[in-house]
Amino acid sequence: MIEIIAVSRKALHGIAKPNAETIRLVAAHGVEGDVHFGVTVQHRSRVMQNPDQPNLRQVHLIHAELFDELAVRGFRVAPGDMGENITTRGVNLLALPEGTELVIGNKARLQITGLRNPCKQLNGHAPGLMNAVLGKDADGNLIRKAGVMALVLEGGEVRAGDAIMVHLPEGEQRALAPV
Repeated sequence: MIEIIAVSRKALHGIAKPNAETIRLVAAHGVEGDVHFGVTVQHRSRVMQNPDQPNLRQVHLIHAELFDELAVRGFRVAPGDMGENITTRGVNLLALPEGTELVIGNKARLQITGLRNPCKQLNGHAPGLMNAVLGKDADGNLIRKAGVMALVLEGGEVRAGDAIMVHLPEGEQRALAPV
């Protein structure tokens, strides 16, 4: 079963986000009460580049299977620790193509825009964590494992235990790239 195991938000910049009982997704804006809420980009480094660029990073999702992988390597990571808003189990988020829609519960809809590019702030949680969420494929290409980013297409309340339905885009499917 594909489900949400935790939801998180934080009003201020900083890596870890505390878990919440519920979060409210708002169409075209993101998670109400979260620092990354908005139509235009809210990530500090991207605001410095161009504050008018669209916010393709309204919602951050991570698969809990990553925490399992990290635990084997000696890292203790819990939902919200890596700054994600939604922690999932049962779906390989990284393998989904760009434009995939996720229906959460019976109303909320997200559209996957790309991969999260992990930053050095992860090392504030645990030294070496940023490198631990990066890898290389057989051809030596960089693999980013720190989750995916999404836009909110349709808002609604989201909580742990909600089911997720995955709808792949029609036509040509493009692999996720960092956004």
